[in-house]
Amino acid sequence: MHEQSSAGPIGIGRREVLAGAAGVFAGMTLVGLTPAAAVPAEVTKFAPAPGRAVRVLVTGDAGTGTRTQWAVADAARKFHGREPFSLAVGLGDNIYESGPAHAEDVQFATKFEDPNHGLDFPWAMALGNHDTSSIFPGDGGWLARGNHEVAYHAKSARWWMPSRYYSLRVPEENPVVEFFVLDINPLAAYIPPLLDPYWAVHGPYMNEQRAWLDRALAESPAKWKIACTHHPYLSNGPHGDAGAYEGLPIEPLNGVHAKRFFEDHVLGKVSFLLSGHDHTLQVLDPTPATKGTRQIVSGAAGKTSGLHTGPGGGHRSLYETRHELGFMVMDLTPDAVRLRVVTVDPGSGADTQVFDRRLS
Repeated sequence: MHEQSSAGPIGIGRREVLAGAAGVFAGMTLVGLTPAAAVPAEVTKFAPAPGRAVRVLVTGDAGTGTRTQWAVADAARKFHGREPFSLAVGLGDNIYESGPAHAEDVQFATKFEDPNHGLDFPWAMALGNHDTSSIFPGDGGWLARGNHEVAYHAKSARWWMPSRYYSLRVPEENPVVEFFVLDINPLAAYIPPLLDPYWAVHGPYMNEQRAWLDRALAESPAKWKIACTHHPYLSNGPHGDAGAYEGLPIEPLNGVHAKRFFEDHVLGKVSFLLSGHDHTLQVLDPTPATKGTRQIVSGAAGKTSGLHTGPGGGHRSLYETRHELGFMVMDLTPDAVRLRVVTVDPGSGADTQVFDRRLS
């Protein structure tokens, strides 16, 4: 990943960036904001620490702007002071409760920049259902609203979202890891885009994303390939598994199309699937259904599920909690992946490392 340069965002070619910029300046409507229409940065972007050891802050569902988000961010700052992070992954629901109104929305400051001050490295951000709200918070019914978060990529040194889906190689040359940050909100919205064929299950946007992902995974030279989404494939939390979200028997509200997307394009092709959505911390075991891919849920950076119950449950896990705030730390080298889980007490701010395991 570069600091700002004429080459544009990492993993996206100069020609594609310039084509995207030309489209913006010509007033074109870049509805889907794909990698081919990436938003160029207007500021110098933070770059990850150099080297072959990559330390990742894994956080999700953070954007509340409340003391809980600040408590988790304070704990991450303490950790960063001891063991510096290379970059962060933000797994969606970045701006609660309904997403930003525009790219200059003050919520970017109050719910991202201010809480994360001093965490000066790239934050690879994914879109969540609360980032694309329409009628009620989290309905996912205004998919184009996510473009405001893409536009913010141009304005922030930390925030990394050059398009609605994209990949990051770290380091850029001979990468140890490549992150594939995906947008499956059209497949999991509580208000499905039934009247807009562009966002439809097999409409242009999702078909382009499928084709891009298949090609990008096949061409990746990285030792570790990691998919990052807001919605999980498997979860022991209240939202439950794809295909059974919220325990609903009604398609497509149960996420059946998200389930098929994971099974056809993600599982067995990446080592890890990182997701948020459920406000929990879960390190699940691979299953025959996941084809060797391990599902990890880190969605407790601003809220917890607490006593909320739902359809999730029954999957074997190395660690899980519904009741504690926190984040995860993933250390990647060419030879190994180590995962740690840190929980945070919202009252005292005390942080506790509760899990530490080599996963590969």
